[in-house]
Amino acid sequence: MLIGEYYHNLDAKGRVSIPSKFRDDLGGSFVLSKGLDNCLYAYSVSEWETFKNELLTMRGSNAQKIRRFFFSGATECEIDSQGRVVIPPNFREFAELLKEVVIVGVSNRAEIWNKENWEKYISDSSFDSAEIAKAMEEMGF
Repeated sequence: MLIGEYYHNLDAKGRVSIPSKFRDDLGGSFVLSKGLDNCLYAYSVSEWETFKNELLTMRGSNAQKIRRFFFSGATECEIDSQGRVVIPPNFREFAELLKEVVIVGVSNRAEIWNKENWEKYISDSSFDSAEIAKAMEEMGF
């Protein structure tokens, strides 16, 4: 399970270290995709297969747009012997990754964020613990 929050830096070649606690779950090769909220999603190959199948079974007027967003914005990445992965330039641009990044675990995937965007996201009022508690109650927790 991918959990936690880790701060890293991109190097001059666009590489970032994947937290050692995430490497076993992601595997030596994983799928990186553009995600929501201007971050990147990292899925193990098996989790990507599950996600891909869910996308392929979607119906409705926006299904094709959603499939195009995720499939065209995905690539397979390899973790090198030093635990780093190269983030392709178009992915760095999409997620506004410059130097400081935050890699967070979200159970079945990791997310890679620009540090400032992550800090803004978690300080946003929509991330308020009272609102989360209310939403959890509405969902039956």
